Formats: sequence, C-alpha cells, structure tokens
Amino acid sequence: MASFLLIHGAWHGAWCWHKVVPELRARGHAAVAIDLPGHGVDRTPLAEVTLDGYASRVGEALAAFDEPPVLVGHSMGGVVITEAAERFPDQVAGLVYLTAIVLQNGESMMDNPVKASPQGFTAAFQMSDDGVSIDFDRSLMKEAFYADCSEADVALAEACLVPQSAGVWREPMTCTPERWGRVRRAYVTCGDDRALTLEGQRGMLERVGFEQVVAMPGSHSPFLAQPELLARHLAALAG
Repeated sequence: MASFLLIHGAWHGAWCWHKVVPELRARGHAAVAIDLPGHGVDRTPLAEVTLDGYASRVGEALAAFDEPPVLVGHSMGGVVITEAAERFPDQVAGLVYLTAIVLQNGESMMDNPVKASPQGFTAAFQMSDDGVSIDFDRSLMKEAFYADCSEADVALAEACLVPQSAGVWREPMTCTPERWGRVRRAYVTCGDDRALTLEGQRGMLERVGFEQVVAMPGSHSPFLAQPELLARHLAALAG
C-alpha cells in the first residue's frame, strides 16, 4: 500500500481534501493533508509567508512518514511539491500534479510563460492595498473553482477560503535534473477546468515531461466533486 501527502492550492487548505483522505484510507493507503503557512487554520502572517516556508512545512510533514509518500499537489500546490522534491528528493516516492501549475527552473507563478488561466479568472483577483495578499472575487468563485460541486461543497469553500500570499507568487522556483528530476512524476488533467484551462494544463506539462498523464472530466476541484474517482486514479498512479 502507498502513502500520500496532499498539498492544497491557493486560497485553500487541508480541508479541501476531506473527502479524498477517507477514500484513500478505505483502500488501505496512508493519507495526510496539511495546511501550508497562512492557509486553513494556520495563522502565519501573510507578510511572512514564503515559498521556502511552504517547502519547509512539507519537509516537516515528510519526516513524519515511515516510508516516502507520494506528494500530490493541486493547482498552486504543483509549485510547492516541485520545490519540496528539489529539497527532499530521497523522502518522496513520486509526484502527482493535479490540474496543477508546473514551472521550469527560475520561473515564478507571476511570470509563468504558459498563459494557463482564462482572462476572466485573473480578472477576479483582488490585490490588497499593501500588495501583500490576493483575494478572489467570491461572486465568481463557484464558476471558477466549483462548477460541478454541490451547494454544500460551495458553502464549505466559501467559509474556508483565505487570502493568498502575493509574495509567494513572485518568488522564482528551483528545480534541477539532479534532484527534482529524478523523482517520478505524473499529471492529472481536468477537462472542464475554468481556472487552469485544459489547453493550459497541457501546455505546462508538455514543457516539462511526465511519465504518466491521466485525464479526468470536471472542474478545478475534483477532490470535492469526484473524490472516489480521484482516489482511484491516485492509487493507480502510486502503484
């Protein structure tokens, strides 16, 4: 059986995996979801949140596993698991990018050369006056993230989303063939994603190269809309 460490995306927290964790455990796997600094119940001030802090938090979680887990990163979490695998390659069994951002060495989320998000999505960003955080227009939230989710799932998300550190999006990421490059990796696309378009997902993964690519239907949030199907794909990729 495999172990999984689940990493959320921007604005989200460990809460977004609450349906997937029991699905994986029911199949005999170990599964843990964590809050990155400044997300979920973690109250790190956003002015102090960094990509280094994200990767360090993942490193702390990796150290608690008896065996190296598969790192699963959703959306922004793709950058986080890349950075973590670069730092801790021997503690990671594999990487799964779930409709996730994939960059090359030295690139940042702000300067991603693949314009993976539609214009209407980025127009919903709301920068704070001090430039420290980015929020998302909640009136556009359902369409962007949860188009195929239940009203209960949308209500949960509305209650749990938090502003996102803007500084993290400006930081260049590090990945080298010698470290991150030796960890096996897979990508899961979502066909009706309105935050990262299918064309954008394919554009990012083709720049990097993946050993396995799995196609799922649905929106940007399969962990809420299709947890059982997602768990089956994750288990198969880990195998």
